[in-house]
Amino acid sequence: MLFQRFFIVATLFFYSSCKIGEANLWFLSRLLIVDPNRICSKVNRLRSRQVYICKREPTIISQIINGSFESVRECQYQFSDRKWNCPTKNKRSMRKLLSKDTRETGFVHAMTSAAIVHKIATGCAQGTIMDCYCDVKTKPYRTLHPNFLFAENYCNNYINYAYRKSKEFLDENLWKRGNNDFKNQILLHNYEAGRLSVRNYLEHKCKCHGMSGSCTTKTCWRQLPNLRSVSNRLKYKFDLAVQVISDNTGKRFLPEDQHHSRWPNPEDLVYSENSPNFCNVDRQTGSLGTRGRECTNSTGTGGCDMLCCGRGFRTIMKQENCRCKFNWCCHVVCEKCRRPIQVCL
Repeated sequence: MLFQRFFIVATLFFYSSCKIGEANLWFLSRLLIVDPNRICSKVNRLRSRQVYICKREPTIISQIINGSFESVRECQYQFSDRKWNCPTKNKRSMRKLLSKDTRETGFVHAMTSAAIVHKIATGCAQGTIMDCYCDVKTKPYRTLHPNFLFAENYCNNYINYAYRKSKEFLDENLWKRGNNDFKNQILLHNYEAGRLSVRNYLEHKCKCHGMSGSCTTKTCWRQLPNLRSVSNRLKYKFDLAVQVISDNTGKRFLPEDQHHSRWPNPEDLVYSENSPNFCNVDRQTGSLGTRGRECTNSTGTGGCDMLCCGRGFRTIMKQENCRCKFNWCCHVVCEKCRRPIQVCL
């Protein structure tokens, strides 16, 4: 479990420490791709398959890292108006959080594994990963569709390849003999839920061919769902996550309330520990609190009443760029505007 925890914390830390925008994120990820050992050498407890992937498959590592960055973006988008907003600036806080089996941890793990599958499958489809293979019994049918995965009689192994690589890299150490405990079962379950949120929801697309749109012939294919739709699905699963307890063997889990709670299916998120309220700073739980967070006048989750935990808020003026214009060639000129915002006390 050490490597899995480290890998996610390290990715989140890299993401925040570089103040990553789109360009900086791309640049940082490329630096890590050039030498995957910069991640892999940090931990000396890699299992055999992880070592092989780290040392022999740098293109896979690059997609794993890129997928992890994508998962951070999706996490911050989905929780932007929650008390816990997937913060990445404090590595110690994230490490504390990931050591607990809360709902939030379950989402982070599921989103990470889902994004890794998504990036590897995309790399296969776009030709970035050369080791992907097709079933030699079928004839490939190529299409110019940018998110193309497979058409009728085309290679249907890309998503399975991505699924398998994610499983090898994330699950390897957790399946070793003697390490099949309750906490690992929760982690493995949420990793799998993330992978299934991609593999089980491929989108079916068709294109008609024929004179005047008659659709005399039709080419159909399945493609990856948009990563945002994947994170939306996992956020929905987060809200319906099932709290579980260990059975007598300590190696399986059961619903905590077996009379009223439903049994989790493979696509559900599970957790065993209640989340902190995230209202105040708490080093024991990793909570950073909500003081200084921007809030709104709404009554929803991002509203000041809920986000500020009853402490109230104050209004300040925020300066930001506005009325930007592109000057030929080649720079953008913006004016400075001030607008009132509310921040939690």
